[in-house]
Amino acid sequence: MLKEYDVVIAGGGLAGLTLSIQLKQANPDISILILESRDKAAETAAHKVGESTVELATHYFREVLNLKAYLEEFELPKHGLRFFFTDDKKEELSNRVELGPRLKLPVPSHQLDRGTFENYLEKHTKSLGTDFLLAARAKDVVFGEAGGLHEIIYAHEREDKKVRTKWLVDATSRISLLKRKLGFQKEAPHNVNAAWYRVKGVIDIDEWSENEKWKTFLAPKLRYLSTVHFMDKGYWLWIIPLGSKNTSIGIVADEDIHPFDTINTYEKAVAWINKHEPQAAKFVCPPKEDLMDFRILKHFAHDSGRIYSSDRWAVTGEAGAFLDPFYSPGSDFISLNNTWLSDLILRDYKGEDITVRAQIYEQTHLAWYQSWLPIYQDKYKLMGNTQIMVFKIFWDWAIYWSVPCLLFTNHGFTDLKILKELFVSEKSLGRKFGVLNKNVQDMFLDWLPHDHQTFENRYIDPLDLDYLKSFQRGIDEMHVNPDKIIAKVADNMALLEQVAASMFQLISNKIHDTSMSVKVDPYKISLKTPYSETEHVKGIQPQQHVIKDVEKMWFYTKEVLA
Repeated sequence: MLKEYDVVIAGGGLAGLTLSIQLKQANPDISILILESRDKAAETAAHKVGESTVELATHYFREVLNLKAYLEEFELPKHGLRFFFTDDKKEELSNRVELGPRLKLPVPSHQLDRGTFENYLEKHTKSLGTDFLLAARAKDVVFGEAGGLHEIIYAHEREDKKVRTKWLVDATSRISLLKRKLGFQKEAPHNVNAAWYRVKGVIDIDEWSENEKWKTFLAPKLRYLSTVHFMDKGYWLWIIPLGSKNTSIGIVADEDIHPFDTINTYEKAVAWINKHEPQAAKFVCPPKEDLMDFRILKHFAHDSGRIYSSDRWAVTGEAGAFLDPFYSPGSDFISLNNTWLSDLILRDYKGEDITVRAQIYEQTHLAWYQSWLPIYQDKYKLMGNTQIMVFKIFWDWAIYWSVPCLLFTNHGFTDLKILKELFVSEKSLGRKFGVLNKNVQDMFLDWLPHDHQTFENRYIDPLDLDYLKSFQRGIDEMHVNPDKIIAKVADNMALLEQVAASMFQLISNKIHDTSMSVKVDPYKISLKTPYSETEHVKGIQPQQHVIKDVEKMWFYTKEVLA
């Protein structure tokens, strides 16, 4: 007789491990089997993207999975995302425009050694009662009929074996077992590639410059603890410190600007870094024999036609959808994915009909992916334009902190009243959020032909902007009922509309000589043609404190502006 489980998870990486812990902590009686294809413990420098966490995933790891003590003892704290924009030569770091927090952020995040972290998660989930099988590769599934058990076929010890389960969760990453079997693969219109590697030892960018004023502008090690991005047209180069005292280096580049065949071997990657980031090349390109690993991914973004089924199967992590690592969102998508999925499994375990919830969660998940796509699609061409990217990065952080982080920390994504109120109707706040973001992202693209100036010797801190500070601090602010959560989202949306309007006023003034006092409908903004009052009949005038915040982001002098 075949052994039976409540849940079989195919894949024992970050997505599968965290899901098992989330389920076991909620209900220790749920029986879980994880089938993991690797045959030994994960290497410390595991070949995986996802070392840098941001606020949503940090809340998931620390508060939902109760991993705060482990993270603070064994993984590095992170001092935010840090960006260095292009200058003419890229030979003196202190000369480049720098964007990042000066002081410790109110909401914590971490840099993760993925191998170390996943080995701990494996040990932890076993201690909770999860069965974990190494060298076990899920090969196929025979779905149960009329709510019956599924039969999973897996390879183990050189033979095929079987196990039965109520739920099958595909966490096989890009192997995508269920996508291939059921045919719900879906392309993403975002053609960007990556090459990355780990090197032994610490790389501290504070040591790259002899400029003492620049070196002491931040407290020691704060730059080192940041996720660092070096940027120019069509690419960004990351430097991420790891708790093992090693360093992760990565190139992410638009295929149309920096073709994949210019970075797809270590030798080519080194030549590419020497050409595009000559100062960085002196520190991040060791001899090949000193590498801990090297990996490439071509056209890494992918969508999915399905996520959750009331027939008791689902996908999580990269087995579903993945967009782009620029803002370190990979663990965020896992956190959201597992939150919806664990809710379905736990409700089903208690005998609740999950048909409607599975449909709503899947629609919300897929719609969220589509609403996030404009943040990345076609935007690599903007990365060589400092002024545009400063506006864009601060806008992207604002929309991230003000709505998804707020909803996640307040359990809004599994509250049907909130989901229906925010996302179902045509005029809902969630749909307006998507339209507003798309309009602003399009504005950045339309701005590109008009922005030509290179800027140097500037530092800009996101927390110097009061609206960004309020959004970031609001992430952990708890609201006691759905109505208050919806009201808070509405307040944040109103503030986002003002920010969008104020940005448009500045940009349109520069491009079309529009008056700075025009009223702006943030849902009608466009730079393709001069401002028209008839298109902005529902326009707003941003409040003075918002205008002052947006002006802090504006690098052009008044003479240039005129």
